[in-house]
Amino acid sequence: MARLRGPGGCPWDREQTFDTIKPYTLEETYEVLDAIDRRDWRGLADELGDFILQAVFYAQMADEQKLFSIDDSLDAINEKLIRRHPHVFAQGDARTPDDVKRRWDEIKQQEKKERGDAPKSLLASLPRNMPALVEAQQIASKAAAVGFDWENVEQVIEKLHEELEELRAARESGDIEHIEHELGDMLGVMVNIARFVHVDPEQALRRANARFRRRFGYVEEKLNERGRRFEDSNIDEMEALWQEAKRNGG
Repeated sequence: MARLRGPGGCPWDREQTFDTIKPYTLEETYEVLDAIDRRDWRGLADELGDFILQAVFYAQMADEQKLFSIDDSLDAINEKLIRRHPHVFAQGDARTPDDVKRRWDEIKQQEKKERGDAPKSLLASLPRNMPALVEAQQIASKAAAVGFDWENVEQVIEKLHEELEELRAARESGDIEHIEHELGDMLGVMVNIARFVHVDPEQALRRANARFRRRFGYVEEKLNERGRRFEDSNIDEMEALWQEAKRNGG
């Protein structure tokens, strides 16, 4: 990367900045997730190489500006792993994954206090530029950690029914802002249901998307075999093919 960024290197690589590389970082992250979802281990090896390249790129640009080097980044994560796992590297005690997570968060907050950058409020530490679903997960977890939570999943499901009724009323009013408001609340409740049943909603939605792709592709394929297009079909025919795809494990 130093050669690519240096004199006689690559014109494209030389003109990149921290901001211009950000979209590629996001793209490579999702390609890693996609390879894992497809259980494409050879592909994952390739994608991880592209993912690591993002860190190398940022570190090289930082080194050029005398900000830090990639050695600093690697030293930082090594020190962090040791510091936040006292039950492994010191005399700490953590018997369950929940214990580990709780202790990790406590140490993280203590580190911020020592640096003088502890947030003024509990949720202020969460970045605002995360995908909304991830942000909702983080917000719910932070609030639950201090006791602002339901007692059980049945209560959350009851809340979902309440939100559905409010969405129905909003839809009848025809007020788009009101509909958006209630739909957002309903999605937030669903994130909390996922938390209670120990399911990652992001992964659940990604897998649901994958199922839809497979089943919809099956419908399209069968219509093509019949010499038909979507425009020539109707919802009953397409639904029958959809259910066929579902029965076949699609």
